[in-house]
Parts: sequence; structure tokens; C-alpha cells
Amino acid sequence: MHLHVTVEIDGTVSDVHVEHPGDPEFDQAAIDAVTSWRFEPARRGDTAVRSRTRLAVRFHAPDPATRVAEPDPHAGDPHGHEHDEHHPPEPTPEPVEEPEVAPPHFEARAVSDPLEESRRPRASSQYRIGREVLEAAPHRDGADMLNTAPGVYVARPEGDAVAQQIFLRGFDAEHGQDIELTMGGVPLNLPSHIHGQGYADLGFVIPEVVRSLRVTEGVYDPRQGDFATAGSIDFDLGVARRGIQFRTSYGSFDTFRALILWAPEGEREETFGAAQYRRTSGFGRNRAGQSGGALAQVVFGEGAIRGRVHGSIWAARTAIAGILRRDDVAQGDVGFLGVYDDPSALAQSGLAARAHLAGSIEMRGERGSFGELGAWLQWHDFRLQANYTGYTERSEFEPEWVGRGDLIEQRNEVLALGLRGRYRSPLYQPFEWARGFVEVGLTGRIDSIGQQQNLIEAPQNQTWDRRVDASVRALDVGGYFDLDWCITDYVHLRGGARADVLFYDVDDRLGNFIPAFRRETYIIGFRRSALGVAAGPRAAIEVTPLGVDHDLVLSIAYGEGYRSPQARQLQDGEGAPFAKVRSGDVGARVVLGDHDQVRIHASGYLTNVSDDTAFDPREGRLERLGPTTRIGGALWVEARPWSFLTSALSVTYVHATLDAPPPPSIEDPAPPYEQGQSLPYVPPVVVRADLSVGDRLFDIDGIPLSGRVGLGFSFLSPRPLPYGQEADAIGLLDASVSVRWSALDLSVEVLNLTDSRYASVEYSYASNWDRDSVASRIPARHFAAGAPLTVNVVLGVTL
Repeated sequence: MHLHVTVEIDGTVSDVHVEHPGDPEFDQAAIDAVTSWRFEPARRGDTAVRSRTRLAVRFHAPDPATRVAEPDPHAGDPHGHEHDEHHPPEPTPEPVEEPEVAPPHFEARAVSDPLEESRRPRASSQYRIGREVLEAAPHRDGADMLNTAPGVYVARPEGDAVAQQIFLRGFDAEHGQDIELTMGGVPLNLPSHIHGQGYADLGFVIPEVVRSLRVTEGVYDPRQGDFATAGSIDFDLGVARRGIQFRTSYGSFDTFRALILWAPEGEREETFGAAQYRRTSGFGRNRAGQSGGALAQVVFGEGAIRGRVHGSIWAARTAIAGILRRDDVAQGDVGFLGVYDDPSALAQSGLAARAHLAGSIEMRGERGSFGELGAWLQWHDFRLQANYTGYTERSEFEPEWVGRGDLIEQRNEVLALGLRGRYRSPLYQPFEWARGFVEVGLTGRIDSIGQQQNLIEAPQNQTWDRRVDASVRALDVGGYFDLDWCITDYVHLRGGARADVLFYDVDDRLGNFIPAFRRETYIIGFRRSALGVAAGPRAAIEVTPLGVDHDLVLSIAYGEGYRSPQARQLQDGEGAPFAKVRSGDVGARVVLGDHDQVRIHASGYLTNVSDDTAFDPREGRLERLGPTTRIGGALWVEARPWSFLTSALSVTYVHATLDAPPPPSIEDPAPPYEQGQSLPYVPPVVVRADLSVGDRLFDIDGIPLSGRVGLGFSFLSPRPLPYGQEADAIGLLDASVSVRWSALDLSVEVLNLTDSRYASVEYSYASNWDRDSVASRIPARHFAAGAPLTVNVVLGVTL
């Protein structure tokens, strides 16, 4: 039996929970035994520090009336629970008399931590990526850490002020439309955003405070809400290394970053405050930018009631080089890392600002019962100027106005308020062979959204056409129930259902547009409202064929999720046409080695989406595509064969196809899609590998000097593009070398070590950058260049 134990600086145990609950009496006996022990605390130098470890407990029965729990002296912490340094000392028991433990009364304290139990995997496509893997290779920012998850690839082609492009499990999620992103229970996706549904800018995430990633690929958990079509990713925040940290870095392209991080001694890992500033001249013309922000969290309370408050504030502005035609680069009209020498191209830029404040109260009761109430408030401001097509647009207000440049200006401002609550029942055991919990939950959010889209003429930024001017009020109320039951020691059933009610009130001030050649018989504007319901089951079955004492688990899961609609596409009284996702998953996971040195997850899946979307460069936003199907599989292996080595490897394959193309329209009489074709922009194969080797090297003045080498490799296979084109494969290798002595650490980080010349994103569409010629309607390949070889030197001090 394995327990997760928190050891205080005085060696006492403050928190214990069972990793895989079995018989409640045995679980409780182990908890009570471990709580009574005194440990030698972990230390940073000569200072005792609070730590968490994974401890194995074995039972012996010298006679039928006695059960004795003893620790396994060989059990370590192979699953990435952070203590102190890269490889901190493990708490070990002092030589005390081994206690004898009798089975307690059933009404004893909680079987395990219910919050952690609710996060246990439901399928083989659910992962927890620990800090050791996250920091194995260097990362540009917090969002870049998502690359460590199976099937995930993250790019940021539009600079520091525009959200990242994310691929997951055969979905081109663009800026977040198909991935539910959360942090401490706070949703990060923005509904009905002008630049893309589910828009989520992760630039505010500070990588040093991300303790782990909880990745759920698929939609099998009733807690998953809007945008969980490909899956969900949660940022778990915490800082293991306590004290005050100062970090500064300088590197290629005049890139500077400064960080101050405060993690008070004696407090939990989840309590910290951090602030950072970054500026860069960019790796090419018109790529300079800067950003700054702060992120803080406080966890308080002991015993039955605990609280959490966290918040952030962040702003960024960046120049954008934009999209280039490949034939223009081939002819030498513009460099691979360049930008068109045109006022409309040079005026491209992005601006973003955000702030959030959230709080929650957790209440732990007897026999595993658990309650949580939380609320959050968010504000977002976004402005983008981008030209994807050069000179092709004509004014809708004055058709004679043409050739002024297709520089799109998008504005989006959001004020959102959310609430959430859930209750997990005490443990029920109606039969000796059946036991479990029931959980119910509610979520709600209200969004006030203002958005505009115009065409502007550089360099004076004069508006010469208006495309969008709207206000949206959106309300989302969801509820779910979840069953978590063990049937004997071999079968674990989890599942329930979720339903969401979404309401929209849209004031489209440019709706019912009157063309210039038509007589005005009314005032433009289209006010409308809509309400719809999205509901579906979620279920998973786990089987441990060799029993609870063996770490082989087989699983099968099915779920139905949804993606909310873009509000401005709704008609008055429409039943909100949600994009429905149906996903099935089969797989297995296994832990190998006497000390769990190797963890393996393998899964296969089938996903159907009723109404998918794809990026339309002509409008700079997502447009409807049609129904799609994805069939694929994933393999993830995490290995720690020795204490000095951490490694992880994932391989994901998907065959993604379009089931039916969008119908022709006046705006697009010849859509670039046909039934059965491969989905555009989706890489069939994604590979990720992380490796870290680090250990104590030697002592200087009696203080150990430790060193570490880290590598990270990402590969994307060629991706299909519209009109029969194909994007090139991408292979990127990142590396770092670091040393640490006493309070100092120094590292050199190299991104794109091989200086690969690659396209961060690629598209295929018609454009024209010669304002004096007739615009061609022949599609061409376009791309935004990825960053070349980048070197950063990082110096850190911890007090």
C-alpha cells in the first residue's frame, strides 16, 4: 500500500492520503500508524524543510487478532512530488518501536484526501506531469511547458501579446477553442472572443510556480465543461524551494527577463508570490515586445477547513512580423525572418492585459466527505492589428474604397464573474464488496463582452471599413453528478452526467447591414437572444486484473462534451447549436520496478465532433468547417531508473478527417474542403521527449555543488493544408546546462539547438502584396517563421 505523506520541519506528520484505497479498515490502520511516527525531516543544507514523500506500508499478521503496519525502507518518491532541490533527501523514519495497529471503528477519520482522490485518472489518457519532467528541458514561458504532455505542441507565431496556438490529440485548438484550460479552478478560456472561440492567453503563467500539469485527454469526467472537446489541462501551482528567489536572464536578440519569487519558509508549497518582467528586440524585424505581471497564491487553514486565494495581473505589447508568402521568400522579395516593407505590414501589433482574483473554501468531513465553494472575477483587454492577405479587401460601406490594405483591427474586452461548488458524500459501503462516493457540483459564469473588427489604413490607422461592432451578454450554468465506486478489489466504476444551460443576449450594431447601392429603409442593427442546453454522459471503468497489489490497470471510457457557439453567429430564438463531441477511449497503464521506476500509459481513441472549425486568414478568426472524426492512439512512458535521471517520452498518432464540408456561401462560393479529406493544420504524428541528468558533483568549502543537463525534443509530422498543400515537418531540440552551489545557481539555455529553419504555422489561401496589381484568387502557401537558435544565460539567487 502506498501513502502520500507530508512531513513538517519537526518530523511530525501533518497530512496523509492513500494512493489507491482498498479495504477501509486497512487504509485507516495505515493512516493512523504513519501519523504516529516521527521522521527525520528533509533538509536544505542544515535547515529542516517541510516535504512530501510517497511511502510504502506493508501489513503483517502474526496472529489473527493483530495487524502491524511497517514502512517499506526502499520506498522513495518516484512520482515527482517536489521537496527541495532537484533530488532532495527523503524523509526516513527514526528508529522507533514499530506500533501494533488494531482495526479501528468504521466511523474513523477520512479514508484519504478526497480532493486528491477526485483527481485520480479515469482513463489511460489522463496524466500528471510532475515538476521534474517540467523542468527537464528549458521552456520559453509557462505555456511552453504544455509541450511535455502527450500529443501537445505549442507555438506562438504572433508574439507575446497574442495567445499561443495549441495542438492536442488531433485537434488544431488554435488559441484554445478545443482545450479546457484552468488554473486552481479558474477557467482561462474566453467564450465568443473576436479572434477565436475559447481564446486563452497563457502569457501570464510564470513557469517557476507551476508545480505540475494535470492533463485529461478526452472528455470522460463530469467536471469538464465548455471547450473540453480535445481534453482539459489544469495548472497546479506551488513552489517547493522556499525562500526569496531572484532570477535574471539575458540572451539572444537582446532578450532580458527578471523574476522575483517569494515562498515563505514554514508555509505550504501552494503559498507564494511572484512577479516578472520581460523585453526583447525579437529574432527579426518588427518583433520587439515587452511584458510584465505578477501571480500570487495563499493557502490557509488546517484540519477540516482550508482556504485558497490567488490572483494575477499582466500586460504585454508586441510588434508582429505577420504572415509571408513562400513564393515571395523564394524569389528574394522578403527574407525568411523578415517582414514586408509595406506600411500595412509594419503596422501589425498586439496588445493584451488581464487580471483575475479567485478564492475558495474547502471543507473536509468524516469518512471522506468533502465540500468546496469558490468564486472568481476576471478582466481581459485585447487589441490586434494583423494583415494576412495584403491588398484584397473592398469596403462594404463604400465599394469604391479599395486597395487601402487589409490591416484588420480586432478589439475584445471582457468582464467575467464565476462561481463553483461541489460536495462529495461520505463513503458508502452497502455491501462488503461494494463501496464508493457520490459527488454533485455546480458551475456558473456570466460574461460581459464588447468587440469590434475594422479595416484600418496605415500609418495613421484610419478606419475605412467596419465589420463587427457588438456587445454580448453570456450566461453559463452547469451541473453534474459523479459516481465513484469500487466493486470488489478488481473493478472501479466512475461516471455520471453533466448538463449546461447557456444564454446569450447579442446587440449586433452592424447587423442587417445596408449596402451603399441599396436604399435605406431601416436603421442597421440586429438584436437577438438565444438559449440552449448541452447534456451528456461521462463514464469510465477500470479493471485491475491482478488485484490492488499490482500496478496494472485496464480502462475503457466514454464521454460526450461540447463547445459553446460563437454568439454573433446565432439567430434570434435559436437553440444555441453547440459543437457536440463524442469520445471513446480504451487503454492500459502499468507501473514497473520495485520502486515504481517506470510508468507507462497506452491508449487508443475515437472522437467525433458534430461541427468543427478552422482558421480563416481572410477574416483573422475561426469559421465553421463541418463534422469531423479522429481515430488515434498515444503512448507515454516516464522512467526514473536512477535517482539522478528523469526521462519521459510520448508518441501520438491520429487520422483526422472531414465528414462533410461546409456548404458554399456568398462570401465563400468555393470552400477549400471536401468530404473525406484530412483535416487542415492537424499533424498526424506528434513526438515529445524530455531527459534530465543531474547529481551532486563535488563539495566546495564543505557545500555540495550539483550539476544538471537537460534535453527536450519535439517533432511534428507534415500537416495537410487547404487546397491540397502540405506543411513541412518540424523537429526542435532544446538543451540546458546548470550548476547550483549554496544559494547560487547558473544555467545556460539553448532553444532550437540545431538552428532549424522552420515555420511556426503554415496556411494556404489567396493573397496579394502588390497593391498596384490585380489581386489573384489562386491559393498560395503562407507561413510565420519560428525562432532560430536562441541562447539565454540565467543567474539565480535564493535567500
